[in-house]
Order: sequence, then structure tokens, then C-alpha cells
Amino acid sequence: MKEATENVPLDHAGWSQAACKGLPTKAQDTIFCSEEDNSLYFTYSGKSNVLEVKELNYQVNTASQIPWYENLAQMKMPWTWTSDPCSHMSIIQNLNLKVQSGQMLAIIGSTAGGKTSLLDVITCRDHGGKIKSGQITINNKPSTPQLVKKCIAHVRQDDRLLPHLTVRETLLFVAKLRLPKFFSDSQRKKRVEDVIAELRLRQCANTRVGNEYLRGVSGGERRRVSIGVQLLWNPVDLTSINKQTAEKEMESRKRANTLANLFLEKVKDFDDFLWKVTDGDIVATTFSKQRSHLNSEEAINMPHHSSDQLPGVLNQFTVLLSRQVSNDFRDLSTLLIHGFEALLMSLLIGFLYYGHDKTRLSIRDTTALLYMIGALIPFTVILDVIAKCHSERAMLYHDLEDGMYSVSPYFFAKILGELPEHCAFVIIYGVPIYWLANLIPEPEHFLLNFLLVWLAVYSARAMALWVAALLPTLQLSAFFGNVLFTSFYLSGGFVISLENLWTVPFWVSKISFLRWNFQGMMQIQFTDLTYEMTVGNTTFQIPGKLVTQALDLDSHPLYVSYLVLAGIVCSFLLLYYLSLRFIKQKSNQDW
Repeated sequence: MKEATENVPLDHAGWSQAACKGLPTKAQDTIFCSEEDNSLYFTYSGKSNVLEVKELNYQVNTASQIPWYENLAQMKMPWTWTSDPCSHMSIIQNLNLKVQSGQMLAIIGSTAGGKTSLLDVITCRDHGGKIKSGQITINNKPSTPQLVKKCIAHVRQDDRLLPHLTVRETLLFVAKLRLPKFFSDSQRKKRVEDVIAELRLRQCANTRVGNEYLRGVSGGERRRVSIGVQLLWNPVDLTSINKQTAEKEMESRKRANTLANLFLEKVKDFDDFLWKVTDGDIVATTFSKQRSHLNSEEAINMPHHSSDQLPGVLNQFTVLLSRQVSNDFRDLSTLLIHGFEALLMSLLIGFLYYGHDKTRLSIRDTTALLYMIGALIPFTVILDVIAKCHSERAMLYHDLEDGMYSVSPYFFAKILGELPEHCAFVIIYGVPIYWLANLIPEPEHFLLNFLLVWLAVYSARAMALWVAALLPTLQLSAFFGNVLFTSFYLSGGFVISLENLWTVPFWVSKISFLRWNFQGMMQIQFTDLTYEMTVGNTTFQIPGKLVTQALDLDSHPLYVSYLVLAGIVCSFLLLYYLSLRFIKQKSNQDW
């Protein structure tokens, strides 16, 4: 339950000072004021949230949880996927429980006994199941996703964290995304430091989180980081000081001081100075009973943080962009591998055509080179992008489900955050190969050629993003991406001329970024040149424009290639956005 707020030490709320005044010196030092043990006491300090489950019977349809692609692999027809009556299984029967804020309830059971399913039902995250009877209430109100997000935190079994961020950075990014927007930067940092202290993460605060492939914090510490993510964005936050206006600051300080005095009153009779929650601890009645003792003439106005008080879309975008860049550019091994891959391919192709500085490449060799430049590197980009997206997919799914941010800021942060990497990749690949192969050396031709390569490679990247968001597994995404790329490759105008394509591949060629890249580069390299062709003892002067006409690559002006490639990029990015927006980004391990 997400009801508790930090009681100590919160200097910005005036809490630790108030709490220390009424205690013996020794108690002050050991309980509240110790720098070595700067732990928080997540105890009752607001309205008591009561979760109650009454006569719950929950049934799952195991057939509906089998992915559609597995059903197709078994040659099952769609109308038979969920019709098997034997697939309905009751996993929770006549369950009753009641737990109040400040209490701990242990759910004990064997493997596959329904423990995780119960938590999923309570937090409105169940998929493929159905409540047959019973009721789940929070404060005597039926549980809804909106209500759950306000008062319940759910720490999942598996950790979903970015591996290249440190523990402190991970928590700070969450604080920037989930704490109300009236929090100052110092307050957010203070909250992060308090959670780090509470969860005993100080010794690894500047260590990368890591994963199964990257060495980082230990497994237990990573688990505590996940818990800290949930503790950070605790909503009811009664002890923070709102400094938007002088009136709000005065009101929030008064509330914090009153809560501090109330806390002292409640713990003074206990040796451990911890608040003992009882059934009568309802904040409204408690405050009314203590009103005379606390010399408070007015009831405390508990703030209600609605969604419009959370950071806006622009702030979300800024934080996500910073997180994206920080995580990506710290993955030096992957960046170096991708850079070396691009350089190696450029040098291999370049040196294959090297040595023609005095005699220009033949028409045949130049045509093959141009198609190879646009077709080889995009394929590796597709596989790399798909693999990366699926490694982040589970985290994205849970972040969106928790309402940490919306799709739009994530989409733009993802696109813009990866642009520097893409530009560096294309430069490493496109520059050496152009000069080694002795293509037209004029700067204008080089820049036009480079822009075409940039657009073609980015088209492949955008297509890979869409495919990765569209399909649930890495294998399916890689397969579909390979099918699309092969279709574009075969209909690109080099393997077979465009005029000889029949209807279906002809229309595929219309959206093939390889076709438009090849057409543009052919026009750049051939239009202004004249080639010599020798047959026997006779030498012919052949205008380069005839070559593009012979391959049916001269039917559109050069600028059309750039416009079409830009349109293909925008189309794939739109499909990527729609997939993020309307398809649940579950990873294959979540099915």
C-alpha cells in the first residue's frame, strides 16, 4: 500500500527538527538525527487506506494466454483459440483479506498457486482472467485503475531498469517524472537521498544498475532499487513544502508542523518510537480529537495530487531525452562495436573498388557499387535496432502501465536521443567508401550522395522501430523485418529492372527505400558524365544519362528521391508511434 510518507529526516518539511525537540538527546541521536543511519520511517501519517477483498473467485483462461503465433504454429484456427472449455481454471477461490495502511500482509502459497495473480487482480493489471464473483474495495470504494494508481504501488517480480544508469540516476529520473511539478529540484534530490538511505543503497548509489550481461549492483541491491522506484512517487506527500506562493508555503509548513507534533504525541509512550497503527487511526477523527491538544483551530487540508499536478509533457520529454542519451552513450562496448562494424564494411567495399583513380570505374561496376552502398548497411541496422528495442520493451510496458509518462514524450525522446548515434554511424560508413571508390569528387555530388545514404539508413532504422513495437517477440520482429527488407531489396531496380516487374513487386518498389536511394545515387553519378565503351576496335562515347534511362531510373527528377525517402521515414515513424500507442509493449517473457 502506498499510503505512507517519510516522517524523518525531511529537513525541507521541518519534520526532523520538530521530531527531535520532544525526545531525549540519546533518542534524538539514535532514532532521528543520526547521519550514519539516515533511515526513514514509513509509517502512518495520512488517511488510512484500507484494502479489502471479499469472497473473491478468480478464473483464468489458459488458452487465451497462449500467444497467437504459437497457435498458428500448431495449425489452430483463430475461432478455436479460446473455445476449449477445459482451458478455464479457477486459481483463486473464496478469498477474503483485509489490510490497512502501515500493516504488512504475507501471502504464502506454493508455486503457481495464484499469489502473483492475486496481486495483479488487486492492482487492476490482470490479463486473460475474469473475476467470477466477489469484490475488491479500497476505502469501501470499488477498485478501479485510477484509484489504484493513487494509493497502491506494485513492485514486480522482475527488475525493469536501464542497466547503464547508476542507482542515484535511476531514482532521480523517476523523481523527475513522478513527483508533483511543484517540487523543487532540491526537494526531488532530497527525496531520492532519503530513499537511498532508507533502502541501504548508499554504498552503491554511484554504481551502475547493470543486468545479466553488464556487471553492476548485486541482485539484492537491484531489487531494492525497484522498491525505491515505487517508494519515490508516493502520492497523499504531506510533509513537502510548497514554495509556489507565500500562502501555500505557510499552509504546507503549518501542515508539516502539525503532523510532526501529532507524530510525537502518538509515539511518546512507545520505547521504539514507532507509530502503532490501530483500527481507530482514521486521520479525520484523530485530528479532531487532537485539535485542542495541538492548539490547531482548523482541520488540516490534505492535498490531493491529481494527474494535472504531475510534470507536463514537455518536462517528461526533457527527462526522457536525458535518460535516453545517458543510457545509450554509456554503453561504450555496443557503440564501439557498431562503429567498428560500419568502418569495416566501408573499408572492405571501398578497397574492393580502390585503384581506379586514373581510369574511372566501368558502368557495370559503378552500378553495382551504388546499389551495394545503399543495401548492405541498412540490413545490419535493422537487426541491431530490433534487438535493442526488445531489450527495453518490458521496462517501457511497465512504465506506461504505471503512468510514469505518456507515449508522445517517449516517442520523441527515443527518436531525437538516437539521432547522434545514427549520424555518427552514417559518417563512419559513408565517407570512406565514397573516396576510396573514386566516385565524383566534387563536394556537391558528395553531399547529395551522403544525404541519400543518411535517409536510406534512417528509413531502415524507422522500419525496425515499427517492427519491434508491432510484434511481441524478438524472433517475430527479426523475421518480419527480414521479409520487408528482402522485398525492398529485390524490387529496388538492380536485381531486375523496374520495367520488367509485374504488378505486386512493382507496387512494392514504390515504397522501397532501396529503390529510391539507388535511383538518386545513379542520377548523381551518371547524369553529368560521359563513359567510354570499347567493342573490338571501336570506342563509343555513352552519355551517363542513357544508363539511368536504360534501367528506368530517370523517370523522376532527383529531388523526388529525397522527398519520397523523407515520406517513407515519416510513414514508418507514424506506424511506430501508433504501435506504441495501441499495442501493449509486452516482451516475450511476459506472455
